[in-house]
Amino acid sequence: MAEQIFGADTAPARERRPAWQAMWRGLRCRCPHCGEGKLFRAFVKPVDNCAACGEDYTHQRADDFPAYITITIVGHIVLGGFLAVETLFILSNWVHLAIWVPLTILLSIGLLQPVKGAIIGLQWANYMHGFGGETEEPK
Repeated sequence: MAEQIFGADTAPARERRPAWQAMWRGLRCRCPHCGEGKLFRAFVKPVDNCAACGEDYTHQRADDFPAYITITIVGHIVLGGFLAVETLFILSNWVHLAIWVPLTILLSIGLLQPVKGAIIGLQWANYMHGFGGETEEPK
């Protein structure tokens, strides 16, 4: 089913790409297009092309957005946990440091790659940054 993007009369009709499905596939570090190929060749370095379907990922521009989202998620988890523990128990500062610093580091490292995959999936689903076949060169 083709859908008019941005509502312009002159814009070509594009096939609708489900954003939630693409983001879920990216969150699982899989290709947002087919869900089969691996999305990353290294920790946060995406592959150039999907091994299964050939989708090109050289033009994706996630930049710092995954880090901002990761910081927001980890901050809410750690701050909520800290406040709950501080309310329920009396712990020394060293115990808090021993709990929250490693948890913050582990959550940040563990969430960065899946969050970046979800952002790449969102870009793919919305035809952003060259995923629609057009170049972003000024005219």
